[in-house]
Amino acid sequence: MSDSGLITASELRQPHRRITLRIVHILVLIGIAIAGVGPLLWLVAASLNTTGEVLSDPIGVFARMTQWHNYVDAFQNVDTARLLVNTLAIAAGTALLTVIVALSAGYVIAILRPRWAPVLAAGVLATIFLPAVVSLVPLYLTTVDMFGTGLSLQNTFWAVWLPAGANAFAVLLVTGYLRSLPRELIEAASIDGAGPLRTLWSIVLPLSRPILGVVALLAAIGAWKDYLWPSLVLTNPSMRPISVALPIIERSTDLATFFAVLVVASIVPIVLFLIFQKPLLASAGATAGLKD
Repeated sequence: MSDSGLITASELRQPHRRITLRIVHILVLIGIAIAGVGPLLWLVAASLNTTGEVLSDPIGVFARMTQWHNYVDAFQNVDTARLLVNTLAIAAGTALLTVIVALSAGYVIAILRPRWAPVLAAGVLATIFLPAVVSLVPLYLTTVDMFGTGLSLQNTFWAVWLPAGANAFAVLLVTGYLRSLPRELIEAASIDGAGPLRTLWSIVLPLSRPILGVVALLAAIGAWKDYLWPSLVLTNPSMRPISVALPIIERSTDLATFFAVLVVASIVPIVLFLIFQKPLLASAGATAGLKD
C-alpha cells in the first residue's frame, strides 16, 4: 500500500524529518495565533496607555499598561453603558426572532412537508443569492412606511429585529437539521393523536436545541457587529447600538478612551463564543454530515 500524502509514513519515522515537521507545525501555529490574537492583545495594551504613548511608540504599549482610568472614562465621559444595553437588546431580540422564524419555516419544510414546501425552500434559497444592497432601498422604504399604512418602525428595535429575523441561512440550517431527525418519532406522535403544534413543542423543539443554539449565537454576534442597517433606521442617538456610535465616539473622544470603549465592545461576543464554542463546533460538524 502506497502513501498518497506529501510525507510518507516511512519518512516520518526518520528523526530529522519528524523534528523538522514539528518545528514547521509550531511556527505555523505561532503565526496563526499572532495574526488572530495579536491585534486584540495590542488593542487591550493600547487602551491602558495614554494617547501620546500610543502615538509615539505603538509597539511599546505592552511595556506600559498602567492607565486603568481609561476604562472609567469610557463609562463616565462616554455613554457606554446605554450603548451596551441597546446593543444587548438588539442582539437578544434578533437571536430570538431568528430562532422563531428558522424553526417555524424549517418545521414546515422538513417535517410537515406540504405540497408547496419545495417552492418555499427554493424561494428561501434564492434569497441567499440576492445581494443585500439590492433589497436595501425597498426594505428601508417599507420600514419607514409599512406597506403604505403610514406606520413607521424607524427608531424602534423592531426595525432591526424583523429584517434580521428573516435569515435565509438560518432557515436552511435548521431545515437540514430537522430532516435528519428520525421520521418514526414524528409518525408515532401523529398516531398518538398529537397535532402539529404539540409535535413541534414536545418532540421537535427539544431535539433541535443544539442547532437552535448555534443559530441564536450566530444571529446575536451578527447583530452585535452590524453597522449599516442600524445606522439607517436608528437615527435617534438614544436608540443607537455601540457599533453605530463608535465612529462618533472616535471623533469626539480621546484616543486612549476610544480604545477602552473598543475593548468593552469586543468583550461580549468574545465571551459568548468562548462559552458556546464547544456546542457550536459540535453542531456545525454534525450539520455538515447531514443527509437529506
